[in-house]
Amino acid sequence: MPYGYYYGFDWTYLILVLPCMIFSLIASSRVNSTFQKYSTQYSQRRLTGAEAARRVLAHNGVTGVRIERVAGNLTDHYDPRTNVIRLSDSVYTSTSTAAIGVAAHEAGHAVQYAKDYAPIKFRAAIIPLTNFGSKLAMPLILAGILLTFLGSLSTMLVYLGIAAFGLSFLFQLITLPVEFNASRRAIRAIEDAQLLTPEEQRGAEKTLKAAAMTYVAATAVALAQLLRLIMLFSNRRRRD
Repeated sequence: MPYGYYYGFDWTYLILVLPCMIFSLIASSRVNSTFQKYSTQYSQRRLTGAEAARRVLAHNGVTGVRIERVAGNLTDHYDPRTNVIRLSDSVYTSTSTAAIGVAAHEAGHAVQYAKDYAPIKFRAAIIPLTNFGSKLAMPLILAGILLTFLGSLSTMLVYLGIAAFGLSFLFQLITLPVEFNASRRAIRAIEDAQLLTPEEQRGAEKTLKAAAMTYVAATAVALAQLLRLIMLFSNRRRRD
């Protein structure tokens, strides 16, 4: 019988992972519904998402960043490798407060790199290690569980696998201040440069807050999965 199961039921998944997965689904649904809601609230100044991103960059004295259009919905991102902000079809030419909020947020990431914001630099530095760890985590854990005849070496393999998986949680944890800071920079620039009226700004803020919850949910899921692995292995150790 697999470790952590009781009469064929994985209670660790029920109490740890499942609630976080539900939270993640709710957060994802919430960001989509909020974006749709404020996609119909248009700015009086008729600024497009692309123009708003340029204003945020200019407000922070950042130059040399290209702004391009990319296909898809909410596929917006900043690529530090090419120093390009890519805005989706629903943001680039839209004059809605939702689009302006999203575009300003991505510009906030460009400002973070320009200003040498430490958390985003650290997150970028650990991406290769995180990707490597995520690929090795489960193979190491499974090898440690199956190759019990190796004795202490099998235990070491499991520990290494859990540590490798922990890198994913670390990445998500560092992402939280990065995303919240980008949104704060965006809203500050919108307010200081008077890109939106106070009522319109609330629409942009609500859009960004809804988006931020998806990162909180992703962190919660990563933590729950890490704790589940630790608990399952602890159960195994007690049974051995």
